[in-house]
Amino acid sequence: MLPAPLRRMRAIAVKELRQMSRDKLTLAMVVGIPLLQMAIFGYGINYDVRHVRAGVVDLANTQASRSLIADIASSQVVDFIARPAGADELRRLIVSGEIHAGLYIPPDFERRRIDATRPVAQVIIDGTRPGVDTAVRAITEAPLPGRTGFKRRASPAIEVLTEFNPERRTAVQVVPALIGVILSMTMVIFTAIALVRERERGNLELLITTPVRSIELMVGKLLPYIGVGLIQTTLVLVAGVVLFDVPINGSLLDLYLGAGLFIAATLGLGLVISTIAATQFQAMQLGFFTLLPSILLSGFAFPFEGSPRVVQYIAQVLPLTHFVEILRGVILRGATLGALWLPVLKLAVFLVLAVALAAVRFHKRLD
Repeated sequence: MLPAPLRRMRAIAVKELRQMSRDKLTLAMVVGIPLLQMAIFGYGINYDVRHVRAGVVDLANTQASRSLIADIASSQVVDFIARPAGADELRRLIVSGEIHAGLYIPPDFERRRIDATRPVAQVIIDGTRPGVDTAVRAITEAPLPGRTGFKRRASPAIEVLTEFNPERRTAVQVVPALIGVILSMTMVIFTAIALVRERERGNLELLITTPVRSIELMVGKLLPYIGVGLIQTTLVLVAGVVLFDVPINGSLLDLYLGAGLFIAATLGLGLVISTIAATQFQAMQLGFFTLLPSILLSGFAFPFEGSPRVVQYIAQVLPLTHFVEILRGVILRGATLGALWLPVLKLAVFLVLAVALAAVRFHKRLD
């Protein structure tokens, strides 16, 4: 016979287990989060960068230059997907984020092969992306068959230029993207509990009796948090400049327009979660469940190019993936939103779908 205190504690523990077993969402999180972490860290994250989108400008167009291009491509570290006409076009593609590295072979390539004091080609690397610089530098220094005809050289055969982050500082790569991570952490949680809080406090019944439409309610709940998110953006941006000497090469107007779009898209995701969750605790659980893959798969800290193709496709569904590209493009590469039209378009589509889905689900709850 157990003592009375132990019997009471056992009764409470049994009650909690029964209550937990009835909460299917919590049980799914208990199983789903460890499996998700195992899948992401074991399969999705890979420091071995491959298939970096690259361009090549071959102004020599000789057998040796074509052999050099083929040898570099055979490493599978870079995929030459673009052949711009000149160096200016090559740089424009890097600034817009369409490619992340470029090989420039000058017209006097053959003379440079003989002259051991000058490099025969130049590789330009986007220094804003984690892992890309190290991987591309490695192939430029590797002994490839196409370089066997070079004389013994006093200088490297291929000159490497790291653009937008010549010092190769990790803070320059991470701090701008940190704006997106912080906004994701706060905005999703804020709005994930929005409708749930209204329901728990009994305010939802009052909203049902008003002429407010579902879509109007969704947009109305987004607007105040957009201002909060822009304030957070300013705080992180100022801290990055003051503490880590992060350069701002682009337009602040473009930055805030992109941030406003991302904040709205993230808030839309939070509203969808709030229409699914029954309690504030469930809303926070779902918010964390969506936040984890966003941070790990978006290219914020881990090399995006190292992920398997299927994981890269999954990352395209996450709004943070596209906002990280916008942040690095505007802040570090000095790109305009017009040049970054593709990630902007993807964020806009995500926003429309998220708000529409939240409005539809909320309307069903009203019925």
